[in-house]
Amino acid sequence: MNKKNFIFLLISILFVSTLWAGAHLISLTAESDDSNIIIQWTTSEETNLSNFVVERKAVSGEFAPISEPILAKGSNSSYEFVDENAFKSNDLLFVYQLKIIDKDNKISHSGTVSVSHSVSSVRRTWGSIKALFR
Repeated sequence: MNKKNFIFLLISILFVSTLWAGAHLISLTAESDDSNIIIQWTTSEETNLSNFVVERKAVSGEFAPISEPILAKGSNSSYEFVDENAFKSNDLLFVYQLKIIDKDNKISHSGTVSVSHSVSSVRRTWGSIKALFR
């Protein structure tokens, strides 16, 4: 396979992957605000997209969903999810990704973002007490 054919194949695969995902992501960020972690993302184009689910893992763990499905708004949209439960973990680094589900129930995943999150033991205890009364 020559270089030109290889590049065409690579571009074709990337294009198809974007169509399967149903969303073209411009950005995906995660940042700690001392008590919560704020995950934000922006799309430029959404085609046949149903929803997003935010997934989290500790560095040594496996991804697990932490949000309910977040319905697609349409092209050129911004989204935000606040992870209010990160304080419950003693982990200092979290990795997030988006599970992208289209209307045909095809699933893709975004790239990942990492964020360090350190919560004092006082805040962690107070957060656990508050969670009991929610």
